[in-house]
Amino acid sequence: MALKSRNKVSAAFNMSSMTDIVFLLLIFFMLTSTLVSPNALKLLLPNSNSKTLEKQTISISITAEIDFYINEQKVNENSIEQELKLLIGNDKEPAIILHADKTVDIEHVVKVLDIAYNNKYKIVLATTPN
Repeated sequence: MALKSRNKVSAAFNMSSMTDIVFLLLIFFMLTSTLVSPNALKLLLPNSNSKTLEKQTISISITAEIDFYINEQKVNENSIEQELKLLIGNDKEPAIILHADKTVDIEHVVKVLDIAYNNKYKIVLATTPN
């Protein structure tokens, strides 16, 4: 009596297809994680037909040698207010950025801040992030 041998199915598992899927998932998550900005708010902004207006920004710099510059042009300390009035003209909301060297005495910075305050100009002090 001859016994028939059955075809045995191999129980081995081929890992190459599994590694391909894991590799593709790894690439997908690496690419999408760089596109996510976690600090942003998700807002749907309304559409507008008007053009965006560029605001004029004026840069005032005070060097360590107490030299004053408005938009990279050297000015006298006593003529800062007149130069600002000429540059700003009829602009209702000018933006002024004050760049002061950290070795400059505070009295020079306060003088420029007072000029901006007296003329109702908005001014910010530029700093370097840590």
